[in-house]
Amino acid sequence: MGQILAIDYGKARCGIAATDDMQIIASGLETVENRSLMEFLKKYFNENKVDEVVVGLPIDLKGNVSEVETDILKFIEEFKKEFSDIAVHRFDERFTSKMASFFISQSGKSKKKRQEKGLIDKVSATIILQNFLEQRLR
Repeated sequence: MGQILAIDYGKARCGIAATDDMQIIASGLETVENRSLMEFLKKYFNENKVDEVVVGLPIDLKGNVSEVETDILKFIEEFKKEFSDIAVHRFDERFTSKMASFFISQSGKSKKKRQEKGLIDKVSATIILQNFLEQRLR
């Protein structure tokens, strides 16, 4: 069994999280600039067995898809060409950034560290992945 990787795809950078090989625990990995994402994934997939990828679906409270969705769809198309043997899932990412900010604020980190956007992206990816895993158990 391989890992499941989650990507919180943003306008400038992506938060990345992964499960353990048993697909039980989600952990934040990295924050990667969009332009470096495919290179990061190639390296990561060479070093780790990954079975599936979950990409956040940016939907607002009214059910509308965010403008970054166009970029996400382009990325997914490129991803499927490069890694055709890895399944891609979409998962609603509503509230993950707010939840990430809350969890970080409760962690005791300094104000400067809490405001670091890269940390929020990584924690958001972890929340997306954990929610995806929990939904599978239902």
